[in-house]
Formats: sequence, structure tokens, C-alpha cells
Amino acid sequence: MSAILRRPYALTTIGAWSLVFLAAFESLAVTTIMPDVTADLNGRGLYALAFSAALAAGVVGMVTFGAWADRRGPAVPLLSAILTFGAGLALAGTATSMPLFVAGRFLQGLGGGGQTVALYVLIALVYPSELHIKIFGAFATAWVLPSLIGPSLAGLTAEALSWHWVFLGVLILVAVATTLVLPALRGRDRTPADRIPASAADVRRAGQATIVALGVTVLSSLAEIGAGLAWAIAPATLAVVVVALRNLVPDGTYRIARGLPAAVALCAVAGGVFFGTEVYLPLLLHDRYGVPTWLSGITLTAGAVAWAIASAVQSRLGDRLTPDTPIRAGTTLLAAGAATELATAALHLHPAAAAAGWFLAGAGMGTLYPRISALVLAWSRPGEEGFNTAAKSITDAVGGSASLAAAGALFTVMPFVAPFAFTTALGVLAIVVGVRTSAPSRSGDRIVTTS
Repeated sequence: MSAILRRPYALTTIGAWSLVFLAAFESLAVTTIMPDVTADLNGRGLYALAFSAALAAGVVGMVTFGAWADRRGPAVPLLSAILTFGAGLALAGTATSMPLFVAGRFLQGLGGGGQTVALYVLIALVYPSELHIKIFGAFATAWVLPSLIGPSLAGLTAEALSWHWVFLGVLILVAVATTLVLPALRGRDRTPADRIPASAADVRRAGQATIVALGVTVLSSLAEIGAGLAWAIAPATLAVVVVALRNLVPDGTYRIARGLPAAVALCAVAGGVFFGTEVYLPLLLHDRYGVPTWLSGITLTAGAVAWAIASAVQSRLGDRLTPDTPIRAGTTLLAAGAATELATAALHLHPAAAAAGWFLAGAGMGTLYPRISALVLAWSRPGEEGFNTAAKSITDAVGGSASLAAAGALFTVMPFVAPFAFTTALGVLAIVVGVRTSAPSRSGDRIVTTS
């Protein structure tokens, strides 16, 4: 049995894993039931806003709840984030109009983003550093597993009961998961004398997070507008996001300085490779090869399965490996996966090559993400865990959205080949950035820089 499932960590592990799983499940389940929701609430005009509201709110939640957890400790911020997420579930599940439903989705995003970051701060306090890779490997599985069962389970629930219970049922499960985490929260907040008051910098960061959130929403929506307008909007939007993001990431992130900055930057680049490729893979299989929708879906599932397997392997290996080896292996697998999709599109290879390539890409992400999360915590000084884990999550969102915008624009120039060439180049960049996260020396329980 894994150490994270033994005393004194078992209840915390199960509860935290469940909270991550339920947040991930909800984000995927909504996609399946949205046609039913908009038909029932007569809200097709707000279809896209129901997704972008949650996405934008998640970025704000990561920054605000992360800063709060750094100042006070994780207990009250985590419970507040869970309550916010639960309020969003209740509002969406009982909504009688589309504006109310969108408001519920906003609260879900706000609470879900805050919950993720506050959980990371809790992990830093509860688990010794040698168990971090194990718990983050489990978290990675919690994010991937919903992609396998979420859509079908949500559809069955909506058909057997109603779409309302996709939200209300999760609300009940969130309450159960929270009770499992409660014992670990006792005594985890700072004493009143040690609490750090909010500063003007915190207010500025909240405003900058809002700007980044709006920019990410715009970038994520560019594929739905005309190609000419996308080419005009994307550079300006990305420039605004880059400026606003500067104070939301560790110093040196833009220079890819060794250690923590490179680990945060790697999350952005890797997310750009994976999500920029994924969006066009089903279309390639359908348009070029006539593969039916259900079969192209299995190809995407192969990537999700590989991600889950690789995450489980990282969890089992724990700290028996230095970070260098899995980081380099993960970036190489990810780049090879993107390159395989490029070769498939350019050389008209058998569609099985695309499936194999996506399995490689999924294995790369499953190898990378638990290690990146562990590195970010290891590099963080006490009181910085919330800021740094929020930075990691935000750059992931920004990297994915920017890559989607660029790939969408390139698709209009040369379908499939151009966007896959772009993500393959990003894959090569990921290998270079991964080298910059080279394992530092250890001092006590935390990794410290040697330069």
C-alpha cells in the first residue's frame, strides 16, 4: 500500500483526491450536458459564456485564494474556496434561468481555482517532501480519470434524473470529501500574531489576475471568430496578458532562470504543446481519414490513459529518482508525440500513427506534471507556496490558451501541418526549458538553489 494511504495521511489523501477529482469531473461533465441546459433554460446565446466565466474566475481564484493561504495558512482559505465551489454547484443545479446558471458557473470556477491552490499549500504542511511526488501523482490521476468516465456518467445522470443532478449530486460528494480533510486542517493556520496583513501588492495582483483572466478567455474564444479578426486580436491580447502576468509569476520566469522560474515556465510550454495539438487531432482523423467520431474519441482516450499510467508510475517511484530524469523523459515523450502528429499530417501516415503519437504525448504529460508540482513546492520558501502554485496553474492556462489561438490562426494558413509544426517546435522548447529545471541540491526537506 502506498505511504500516502497509510496513517496519518489516509483520510487527507482520500479527501483531497476526491476534491480534485470532483472539480475535474464537473468541468468535463458540463460539456456533455450543456445542450440540455441551454434548451431547458432557453439560453443558447449564453452557451460560450457558461464556459468562459468559469475559466476566467478560476484564474482570479488561484491568485486571491493563493495569496490568502500564504498570509493566513490553508485552513480558512480552503474551506472558503470549497464553500464557494459548493455555492456555485447549488446555484447552477437549481437555476431557473441562464443568467443564474452562468453565475453558478462563475462561482464554481472561482472556488475550484482557489481550492486547488489551497490544497497545494496544505500538502506542503501535511506531507513530508519525499511524499510530495506520490500525492501529486495521485492528483494527476484525479484530473485524468474524469476524461474517461465524466462525459458518459454525466449523460447517464442527465438522462435518468435530470441535468440538475449533475451539479447537485457532486455537491453532496463535495460535502463528504470535505469532512475527510477537516482533521488535517486543525492547527494549520497561522496564529493571529503570525498572520500577514493584505497589502497594496495583493490588491494589484488581484487586478492583474482579472486582466489575465479576461485575456485567457479572449484567447480561448478566438477559434470561434473569423480568421482575419483572430490574427488581429491575438497579438494584442497576448501582449496585454504577458504584461499583466509579470507580477503573478516568480522573478526570472520570463528569462527561464534555473529552478523555480524554469519549472513554472515549463508548465506553460508543456500545456501549449499538449492542448494546442489535442484540439486538431480529432479533426485530422475525421477529415483526412474518415475516422468515425467514436473512434477518434478512443484515440484521445489513449492519451488520457497514458497520462494516468505515467502519473501512477511517478507516484510509485517517488523520490527514488532525481527530478532530472523524469523531466527530461517527459519533455522528450511530449515532443515526440507532437512530432508524430506532424509526420502523420505531412506524410499521410496510417491513422494508427496518430494514436501512437498521442499515447506518447499523454505519457509525457503524466510524467511531467507530478514532477513539476513537486519541484514548485520544493523550491518554495515557507509562505510562498500559494503564490508559486497559483503561478504554475495560471501559466498552464495561459500557455494552453495562447497555443490554441496560435494553432487556430496557423490552421487557416496550412491545415493540420502548420499547427502541428508549431506545437512540435514548442515541444523542442519544452526539452530546453526542462534542462533549466535541473535538480538542485537538497538542504533539509526543501530543495535550494546552488546558484
